[in-house]
Amino acid sequence: MTTDHPWPAVDHETLPWAATSPYLDAFQRRRVARPYEAAVPPSIAAAHPRVSARVAALTEEATLDVARFDSAMASLPVPMPTVLLRTESASSSQIEHLTTNARNLALASLGVPSRQNADLVAANVRAMTGALAAGDDVTAAGILAVHRALLAESEPETAGRWRSEQVWVGASPISPHGADFVPPHHDRVPLLVDDLVAFAARDDVPALVLAAVVHAQFETVHPFTDGNGRTGRVLVHTVLRRRGLALHTTVPVSAGLLRDPESYFRALGAYRDGDLDPIVEQIASAAVAATANGRQLAAEVVAARARWRDTITARSDSAAWPLSDLLFSQPVVTAEYAARALGVSDRAARNAIEVLQEAGVLHSPSTGHRARVWQAAEVLAAMDAFSARAGRRRAGR
Repeated sequence: MTTDHPWPAVDHETLPWAATSPYLDAFQRRRVARPYEAAVPPSIAAAHPRVSARVAALTEEATLDVARFDSAMASLPVPMPTVLLRTESASSSQIEHLTTNARNLALASLGVPSRQNADLVAANVRAMTGALAAGDDVTAAGILAVHRALLAESEPETAGRWRSEQVWVGASPISPHGADFVPPHHDRVPLLVDDLVAFAARDDVPALVLAAVVHAQFETVHPFTDGNGRTGRVLVHTVLRRRGLALHTTVPVSAGLLRDPESYFRALGAYRDGDLDPIVEQIASAAVAATANGRQLAAEVVAARARWRDTITARSDSAAWPLSDLLFSQPVVTAEYAARALGVSDRAARNAIEVLQEAGVLHSPSTGHRARVWQAAEVLAAMDAFSARAGRRRAGR
Protein backbone atom coordinates (compact mmCIF):
# COMPACT_ATOMS: atom_id res chain seq x y z
CA MET A 1 0.00 0.00 0.00
CA THR A 2 1.16 3.54 -0.66
CA THR A 3 -0.88 5.21 2.12
CA ASP A 4 -1.12 4.78 5.88
CA HIS A 5 -4.92 4.72 5.64
CA PRO A 6 -5.86 2.09 3.08
CA TRP A 7 -9.20 2.26 1.36
CA PRO A 8 -11.58 -0.62 2.14
CA ALA A 9 -10.76 -3.43 -0.22
CA VAL A 10 -13.27 -5.44 -2.20
CA ASP A 11 -14.41 -8.62 -0.46
CA HIS A 12 -15.66 -11.74 -2.23
CA GLU A 13 -18.45 -14.24 -1.96
CA THR A 14 -18.78 -17.77 -3.31
CA LEU A 15 -21.74 -18.31 -5.60
CA PRO A 16 -23.01 -21.32 -7.55
CA TRP A 17 -22.61 -21.37 -11.31
CA ALA A 18 -24.88 -23.29 -13.67
CA ALA A 19 -23.80 -23.60 -17.29
CA THR A 20 -26.61 -22.30 -19.50
CA SER A 21 -25.00 -22.02 -22.91
CA PRO A 22 -26.72 -24.27 -25.48
CA TYR A 23 -23.38 -24.70 -27.25
CA LEU A 24 -21.79 -26.71 -24.44
CA ASP A 25 -21.65 -30.50 -24.47
CA ALA A 26 -22.28 -32.57 -21.36
CA PHE A 27 -18.59 -32.71 -20.40
CA GLN A 28 -18.18 -28.94 -20.71
CA ARG A 29 -21.30 -28.34 -18.64
CA ARG A 30 -19.98 -30.50 -15.81
CA ARG A 31 -16.57 -28.82 -16.02
CA VAL A 32 -17.91 -25.28 -15.53
CA ALA A 33 -20.79 -26.13 -13.17
CA ARG A 34 -18.87 -25.26 -10.02
CA PRO A 35 -18.85 -22.29 -7.61
CA TYR A 36 -17.12 -19.04 -8.50
CA GLU A 37 -15.99 -15.97 -6.58
CA ALA A 38 -17.77 -12.64 -7.15
CA ALA A 39 -16.74 -9.25 -5.79
CA VAL A 40 -18.53 -7.67 -2.85
CA PRO A 41 -17.59 -3.97 -2.99
CA PRO A 42 -17.56 -2.11 0.34
CA SER A 43 -19.95 0.67 1.24
CA ILE A 44 -18.14 3.98 0.64
CA ALA A 45 -20.81 6.61 1.36
CA ALA A 46 -19.19 7.59 4.66
CA ALA A 47 -15.63 6.39 3.99
CA HIS A 48 -12.73 8.85 4.14
CA PRO A 49 -10.42 8.68 1.10
CA ARG A 50 -6.82 9.53 1.91
CA VAL A 51 -3.89 9.60 -0.48
CA SER A 52 -0.16 9.97 -0.02
CA ALA A 53 1.42 13.43 0.27
CA ARG A 54 2.91 13.05 -3.21
CA VAL A 55 -0.43 12.28 -4.84
CA ALA A 56 -2.16 14.98 -2.80
CA ALA A 57 0.34 17.54 -4.15
CA LEU A 58 -0.28 16.27 -7.69
CA THR A 59 -4.05 16.63 -7.30
CA GLU A 60 -3.67 20.19 -5.99
CA GLU A 61 -1.52 21.11 -8.99
CA ALA A 62 -3.96 19.43 -11.37
CA THR A 63 -6.92 21.18 -9.74
CA LEU A 64 -5.39 24.60 -10.37
CA ASP A 65 -4.50 23.64 -13.92
CA VAL A 66 -8.03 22.42 -14.69
CA ALA A 67 -9.57 25.59 -13.23
CA ARG A 68 -7.31 27.80 -15.37
CA PHE A 69 -8.06 25.69 -18.43
CA ASP A 70 -11.80 25.92 -17.85
CA SER A 71 -11.64 29.70 -17.62
CA ALA A 72 -9.37 30.05 -20.66
CA MET A 73 -11.49 27.84 -22.93
CA ALA A 74 -14.67 29.76 -22.06
CA SER A 75 -13.15 33.05 -23.20
CA LEU A 76 -12.13 31.97 -26.71
CA PRO A 77 -13.96 33.13 -29.87
CA VAL A 78 -14.62 29.52 -30.93
CA PRO A 79 -16.99 27.03 -29.21
CA MET A 80 -14.20 25.09 -27.50
CA PRO A 81 -16.51 23.47 -24.90
CA THR A 82 -18.34 21.70 -27.75
CA VAL A 83 -15.10 20.81 -29.53
CA LEU A 84 -13.60 19.38 -26.33
CA LEU A 85 -16.72 17.42 -25.48
CA ARG A 86 -16.47 15.72 -28.87
CA THR A 87 -12.77 14.93 -28.41
CA GLU A 88 -13.43 13.55 -24.93
CA SER A 89 -16.18 11.29 -26.25
CA ALA A 90 -13.90 10.00 -28.98
CA SER A 91 -11.06 9.37 -26.52
CA SER A 92 -13.31 7.58 -24.01
CA SER A 93 -14.58 5.34 -26.80
CA GLN A 94 -11.03 4.70 -28.01
CA ILE A 95 -10.11 3.29 -24.59
CA GLU A 96 -12.73 0.63 -25.35
CA HIS A 97 -11.14 0.08 -28.81
CA LEU A 98 -13.95 1.98 -30.56
CA THR A 99 -11.94 4.14 -32.92
CA THR A 100 -13.03 6.58 -35.59
CA ASN A 101 -11.69 9.73 -37.18
CA ALA A 102 -13.09 13.24 -36.89
CA ARG A 103 -14.74 13.15 -40.30
CA ASN A 104 -16.64 9.90 -39.72
CA LEU A 105 -17.75 11.14 -36.31
CA ALA A 106 -19.00 14.37 -37.85
CA LEU A 107 -20.89 12.41 -40.51
CA ALA A 108 -22.46 10.20 -37.87
CA SER A 109 -23.45 13.27 -35.87
CA LEU A 110 -25.30 14.49 -38.95
CA GLY A 111 -27.17 11.22 -39.23
CA VAL A 112 -25.38 10.37 -42.47
CA PRO A 113 -24.74 6.59 -42.67
CA SER A 114 -21.23 5.90 -41.43
CA ARG A 115 -19.17 3.12 -39.92
CA GLN A 116 -20.59 1.52 -36.78
CA ASN A 117 -17.79 2.77 -34.53
CA ALA A 118 -18.57 6.33 -35.60
CA ASP A 119 -22.21 5.81 -34.71
CA LEU A 120 -21.22 4.49 -31.27
CA VAL A 121 -18.89 7.44 -30.65
CA ALA A 122 -21.62 9.85 -31.78
CA ALA A 123 -23.89 8.19 -29.21
CA ASN A 124 -21.19 8.89 -26.61
CA VAL A 125 -21.26 12.57 -27.60
CA ARG A 126 -25.04 12.61 -27.12
CA ALA A 127 -24.72 10.84 -23.77
CA MET A 128 -22.17 13.33 -22.47
CA THR A 129 -24.17 16.28 -23.77
CA GLY A 130 -27.29 14.97 -22.09
CA ALA A 131 -25.50 14.25 -18.82
CA LEU A 132 -24.03 17.74 -18.58
CA ALA A 133 -27.36 19.33 -19.46
CA ALA A 134 -29.29 17.23 -16.93
CA GLY A 135 -27.68 18.73 -13.85
CA ASP A 136 -24.62 18.63 -11.68
CA ASP A 137 -25.55 15.75 -9.39
CA VAL A 138 -24.69 12.09 -9.85
CA THR A 139 -27.99 10.22 -9.57
CA ALA A 140 -29.19 6.72 -10.36
CA ALA A 141 -31.66 8.13 -12.89
CA GLY A 142 -28.91 10.18 -14.50
CA ILE A 143 -26.62 7.17 -14.79
CA LEU A 144 -29.38 5.17 -16.47
CA ALA A 145 -30.07 8.07 -18.85
CA VAL A 146 -26.41 8.24 -19.89
CA HIS A 147 -26.34 4.50 -20.54
CA ARG A 148 -29.59 4.69 -22.49
CA ALA A 149 -28.18 7.42 -24.72
CA LEU A 150 -25.03 5.38 -25.27
CA LEU A 151 -26.63 2.08 -26.26
CA ALA A 152 -30.23 2.80 -27.28
CA GLU A 153 -29.48 2.10 -30.92
CA SER A 154 -26.82 -0.60 -30.68
CA GLU A 155 -28.17 -2.60 -27.71
CA PRO A 156 -31.77 -1.48 -27.10
CA GLU A 157 -32.65 -4.52 -25.00
CA THR A 158 -30.19 -3.57 -22.23
CA ALA A 159 -29.79 0.19 -22.69
CA GLY A 160 -30.69 2.15 -19.57
CA ARG A 161 -31.25 -0.95 -17.43
CA TRP A 162 -29.24 -2.34 -14.55
CA ARG A 163 -27.87 -5.74 -15.48
CA SER A 164 -29.86 -8.80 -14.50
CA GLU A 165 -27.09 -11.34 -14.93
CA GLN A 166 -23.56 -12.03 -13.77
CA VAL A 167 -20.84 -10.49 -15.91
CA TRP A 168 -17.06 -10.80 -15.82
CA VAL A 169 -13.98 -9.31 -17.42
CA GLY A 170 -11.58 -11.52 -19.35
CA ALA A 171 -11.07 -15.30 -19.45
CA SER A 172 -13.71 -17.61 -20.91
CA PRO A 173 -16.90 -16.32 -22.54
CA ILE A 174 -18.91 -19.20 -21.07
CA SER A 175 -18.18 -18.88 -17.33
CA PRO A 176 -16.60 -16.49 -14.82
CA HIS A 177 -14.02 -19.02 -13.66
CA GLY A 178 -10.52 -17.58 -13.94
CA ALA A 179 -11.74 -14.14 -15.03
CA ASP A 180 -9.58 -11.07 -14.47
CA PHE A 181 -12.41 -9.49 -12.48
CA VAL A 182 -15.87 -10.72 -11.52
CA PRO A 183 -18.14 -7.80 -10.49
CA PRO A 184 -20.76 -8.22 -7.78
CA HIS A 185 -23.85 -10.34 -8.30
CA HIS A 186 -26.53 -8.35 -10.08
CA ASP A 187 -28.86 -8.44 -7.05
CA ARG A 188 -26.38 -6.15 -5.27
CA VAL A 189 -26.26 -3.48 -7.99
CA PRO A 190 -29.14 -1.14 -6.99
CA LEU A 191 -27.97 -0.70 -3.38
CA LEU A 192 -24.36 -0.29 -4.45
CA VAL A 193 -25.38 2.43 -6.92
CA ASP A 194 -27.33 4.22 -4.17
CA ASP A 195 -24.21 4.09 -1.98
CA LEU A 196 -22.10 5.49 -4.83
CA VAL A 197 -24.59 8.33 -5.38
CA ALA A 198 -24.38 9.23 -1.70
CA PHE A 199 -20.59 9.34 -1.85
CA ALA A 200 -20.65 11.49 -5.01
CA ALA A 201 -22.68 14.12 -3.14
CA ARG A 202 -19.87 14.66 -0.61
CA ASP A 203 -18.32 18.13 -0.33
CA ASP A 204 -15.54 17.21 2.10
CA VAL A 205 -13.38 15.35 -0.44
CA PRO A 206 -11.07 17.15 -2.94
CA ALA A 207 -12.74 17.31 -6.34
CA LEU A 208 -10.27 15.21 -8.31
CA VAL A 209 -10.04 12.61 -5.54
CA LEU A 210 -13.83 12.44 -5.46
CA ALA A 211 -14.03 12.08 -9.24
CA ALA A 212 -11.41 9.30 -9.24
CA VAL A 213 -13.13 7.33 -6.49
CA VAL A 214 -16.60 7.73 -8.02
CA HIS A 215 -15.25 6.45 -11.31
CA ALA A 216 -13.32 3.53 -9.80
CA GLN A 217 -16.22 2.46 -7.59
CA PHE A 218 -18.60 2.62 -10.55
CA GLU A 219 -16.28 0.40 -12.61
CA THR A 220 -16.09 -2.01 -9.67
CA VAL A 221 -19.87 -2.21 -9.34
CA HIS A 222 -20.06 -2.63 -13.12
CA PRO A 223 -23.83 -2.12 -13.16
CA PHE A 224 -24.39 -2.77 -16.88
CA THR A 225 -23.74 -5.65 -19.22
CA ASP A 226 -21.86 -3.29 -21.56
CA GLY A 227 -20.86 0.38 -21.72
CA ASN A 228 -19.59 0.61 -18.14
CA GLY A 229 -16.29 2.28 -19.04
CA ARG A 230 -17.83 4.99 -21.19
CA THR A 231 -20.63 5.63 -18.68
CA GLY A 232 -18.19 5.72 -15.78
CA ARG A 233 -15.95 8.27 -17.47
CA VAL A 234 -18.95 10.54 -18.04
CA LEU A 235 -19.38 10.57 -14.25
CA VAL A 236 -15.92 12.12 -13.88
CA HIS A 237 -17.18 15.20 -15.71
CA THR A 238 -20.40 15.37 -13.73
CA VAL A 239 -18.38 15.41 -10.49
CA LEU A 240 -15.95 18.06 -11.78
CA ARG A 241 -18.86 20.27 -12.81
CA ARG A 242 -20.71 19.80 -9.54
CA ARG A 243 -17.61 20.78 -7.58
CA GLY A 244 -17.12 23.93 -9.68
CA LEU A 245 -13.88 22.80 -11.27
CA ALA A 246 -15.13 22.58 -14.85
CA LEU A 247 -18.14 24.87 -15.10
CA HIS A 248 -17.70 26.01 -18.70
CA THR A 249 -15.96 23.28 -20.64
CA THR A 250 -15.19 19.57 -20.79
CA VAL A 251 -11.71 18.58 -19.68
CA PRO A 252 -10.80 15.66 -21.99
CA VAL A 253 -9.58 13.41 -19.18
CA SER A 254 -9.99 10.29 -21.31
CA ALA A 255 -7.50 11.73 -23.78
CA GLY A 256 -5.00 11.81 -20.93
CA LEU A 257 -5.82 8.23 -19.93
CA LEU A 258 -5.15 7.13 -23.50
CA ARG A 259 -1.44 7.79 -22.98
CA ASP A 260 -1.19 4.55 -21.01
CA PRO A 261 -4.42 2.53 -20.79
CA GLU A 262 -2.65 -0.43 -19.20
CA SER A 263 -1.64 1.68 -16.18
CA TYR A 264 -5.19 2.99 -15.96
CA PHE A 265 -6.61 -0.55 -15.82
CA ARG A 266 -3.97 -1.60 -13.29
CA ALA A 267 -4.95 1.39 -11.16
CA LEU A 268 -8.55 0.18 -11.13
CA GLY A 269 -7.27 -3.18 -9.92
CA ALA A 270 -5.24 -1.51 -7.17
CA TYR A 271 -8.34 0.41 -6.09
CA ARG A 272 -10.17 -2.89 -5.59
CA ASP A 273 -7.27 -4.06 -3.42
CA GLY A 274 -7.62 -0.99 -1.19
CA ASP A 275 -4.99 1.34 -2.68
CA LEU A 276 -6.31 4.76 -3.76
CA ASP A 277 -3.07 6.35 -4.90
CA PRO A 278 -2.81 4.79 -8.39
CA ILE A 279 -6.30 5.71 -9.65
CA VAL A 280 -6.19 9.21 -8.17
CA GLU A 281 -2.78 9.73 -9.74
CA GLN A 282 -4.08 8.43 -13.07
CA ILE A 283 -7.04 10.83 -13.11
CA ALA A 284 -5.00 13.83 -11.94
CA SER A 285 -2.15 13.18 -14.38
CA ALA A 286 -4.64 12.58 -17.19
CA ALA A 287 -6.31 15.91 -16.45
CA VAL A 288 -2.97 17.75 -16.67
CA ALA A 289 -2.04 15.99 -19.92
CA ALA A 290 -5.51 16.69 -21.32
CA THR A 291 -5.31 20.40 -20.62
CA ALA A 292 -1.96 20.63 -22.40
CA ASN A 293 -3.36 18.79 -25.41
CA GLY A 294 -6.55 20.85 -25.27
CA ARG A 295 -4.62 24.12 -25.25
CA GLN A 296 -2.76 23.05 -28.38
CA LEU A 297 -6.03 22.14 -30.09
CA ALA A 298 -7.50 25.48 -29.07
CA ALA A 299 -4.52 27.35 -30.48
CA GLU A 300 -4.88 25.53 -33.79
CA VAL A 301 -8.59 26.19 -34.20
CA VAL A 302 -8.30 29.82 -33.11
CA ALA A 303 -5.54 30.30 -35.69
CA ALA A 304 -7.77 28.68 -38.32
CA ARG A 305 -10.60 31.06 -37.45
CA ALA A 306 -8.27 34.05 -37.80
CA ARG A 307 -7.17 32.86 -41.25
CA TRP A 308 -10.77 32.38 -42.29
CA ARG A 309 -11.68 35.86 -41.16
CA ASP A 310 -8.97 37.23 -43.44
CA THR A 311 -10.10 35.25 -46.49
CA ILE A 312 -13.91 35.25 -46.27
CA THR A 313 -15.44 37.99 -48.41
CA ALA A 314 -19.04 38.58 -47.38
CA ARG A 315 -21.37 41.22 -46.04
CA SER A 316 -21.42 41.61 -42.27
CA ASP A 317 -24.94 40.15 -42.11
CA SER A 318 -24.12 37.14 -44.30
CA ALA A 319 -24.90 33.68 -42.92
CA ALA A 320 -21.35 32.75 -43.95
CA TRP A 321 -19.97 34.24 -40.71
CA PRO A 322 -22.04 32.25 -38.20
CA LEU A 323 -21.67 29.16 -40.41
CA SER A 324 -17.89 29.48 -40.26
CA ASP A 325 -18.03 29.45 -36.46
CA LEU A 326 -20.49 26.55 -36.47
CA LEU A 327 -17.87 24.46 -38.30
CA PHE A 328 -15.77 24.14 -35.15
CA SER A 329 -18.49 22.17 -33.38
CA GLN A 330 -19.76 20.42 -36.54
CA PRO A 331 -16.96 20.35 -39.15
CA VAL A 332 -19.00 18.46 -41.76
CA VAL A 333 -22.32 19.95 -42.86
CA THR A 334 -25.10 19.58 -45.37
CA ALA A 335 -27.14 22.49 -46.71
CA GLU A 336 -30.12 21.19 -44.76
CA TYR A 337 -28.18 21.07 -41.52
CA ALA A 338 -26.77 24.57 -42.04
CA ALA A 339 -30.22 26.01 -42.74
CA ARG A 340 -31.70 24.36 -39.65
CA ALA A 341 -28.83 25.24 -37.32
CA LEU A 342 -28.66 28.88 -38.45
CA GLY A 343 -32.41 29.36 -38.79
CA VAL A 344 -32.16 30.54 -42.40
CA SER A 345 -33.65 29.46 -45.70
CA ASP A 346 -32.15 26.69 -47.79
CA ARG A 347 -31.09 29.27 -50.36
CA ALA A 348 -29.31 31.40 -47.74
CA ALA A 349 -27.55 28.34 -46.37
CA ARG A 350 -26.35 27.33 -49.82
CA ASN A 351 -25.14 30.87 -50.50
CA ALA A 352 -23.17 30.80 -47.24
CA ILE A 353 -21.63 27.45 -48.16
CA GLU A 354 -20.64 28.83 -51.57
CA VAL A 355 -18.96 31.82 -49.93
CA LEU A 356 -16.97 29.52 -47.65
CA GLN A 357 -16.01 27.31 -50.57
CA GLU A 358 -14.64 30.31 -52.44
CA ALA A 359 -12.63 31.26 -49.35
CA GLY A 360 -11.16 27.75 -49.11
CA VAL A 361 -12.85 27.10 -45.76
CA LEU A 362 -15.13 24.35 -47.06
CA HIS A 363 -14.86 21.83 -49.80
CA SER A 364 -17.10 18.98 -50.93
CA PRO A 365 -15.26 15.67 -51.40
CA SER A 366 -16.63 12.73 -53.32
CA THR A 367 -18.39 10.94 -50.47
CA GLY A 368 -20.59 8.41 -52.14
CA HIS A 369 -23.49 9.59 -49.95
CA ARG A 370 -26.76 10.70 -51.45
CA ALA A 371 -26.76 13.87 -49.35
CA ARG A 372 -23.98 16.21 -50.44
CA VAL A 373 -21.69 17.22 -47.63
CA TRP A 374 -19.09 19.93 -47.18
CA GLN A 375 -16.20 19.71 -44.75
CA ALA A 376 -13.76 22.03 -43.01
CA ALA A 377 -10.47 20.23 -43.55
CA GLU A 378 -8.50 22.39 -41.10
CA VAL A 379 -10.83 21.61 -38.21
CA LEU A 380 -10.88 17.89 -39.00
CA ALA A 381 -7.08 17.83 -39.19
CA ALA A 382 -6.75 19.62 -35.85
CA MET A 383 -9.13 17.17 -34.15
CA ASP A 384 -7.36 14.16 -35.65
CA ALA A 385 -4.02 15.60 -34.50
CA PHE A 386 -5.45 15.94 -30.98
CA SER A 387 -6.42 12.25 -31.06
CA ALA A 388 -2.98 11.25 -32.34
CA ARG A 389 -1.29 13.14 -29.50
CA ALA A 390 -3.69 11.60 -26.98
CA GLY A 391 -2.90 8.08 -28.14
CA ARG A 392 0.85 8.59 -28.01
CA ARG A 393 2.40 6.68 -25.13
CA ARG A 394 4.51 8.47 -22.61
CA ALA A 395 8.24 8.45 -23.24
CA GLY A 396 9.97 5.49 -21.69
CA ARG A 397 6.97 3.19 -21.78
